[in-house]
Amino acid sequence: MNWKSVRRFSLVALASIGLAACGINSVPAAEENAKAKWADVQAAFQERANLIPNLEQIVLSSAEQERETLNQVIQARASATRPEIQVDADDLSNPQAMAQYQQAQSQLGSALSRLLVSVERYPELRSQENFGRFMTQIEGQENRIRVALRDYNEAVRQYNTTIRTFPDTIGANIIHGAKPMVPYEAVSEGAEVAPTLNMRAGGNGAAAPVGANDNAAQQSAAAANN
Repeated sequence: MNWKSVRRFSLVALASIGLAACGINSVPAAEENAKAKWADVQAAFQERANLIPNLEQIVLSSAEQERETLNQVIQARASATRPEIQVDADDLSNPQAMAQYQQAQSQLGSALSRLLVSVERYPELRSQENFGRFMTQIEGQENRIRVALRDYNEAVRQYNTTIRTFPDTIGANIIHGAKPMVPYEAVSEGAEVAPTLNMRAGGNGAAAPVGANDNAAQQSAAAANN
């Protein structure tokens, strides 16, 4: 290899390192990571929605008095799963789209919490195997939602930091035209906390199930136990 070839190779290597240092690779990598975490969030919310028809059958067969609250859950589920409010990976920089999606999911969580608090008053429901199975499933799903949201917000934090930090910001702005992504914010205080469910059927003072998106339901449960 002659001197010119060595020099050319060295220049190419230095240029590659320089480009990498300017966010050519780090910005897309951070972006794809955040998008992947958002897909996990969507899947977790969809899995929660998929559980609701099971609760519908349980309540309709055992607690006619809760039909109105159940209808609110069904309506909120329909709203939260509408195609037009879904946020795809290319809309993660759109605050309005994210706010609309968050609001719909919060309304579903609140309605679901109110229903679970109300049906807890029925000992015959608490003693049913299928109701107990549902409660275990919904608790696990709320935990998965919480973890998915935490991971997504961390990925968004890393991405937003990358596109604002020198030297990555050079590639982010000049080459990629990167925009900050929107984190998922709790609509109500404490919404990021997973529910605690007490499955002691028929026991006095049993804690009512509380959904991850409704502090009001938590307060109602506390009042019912006093």
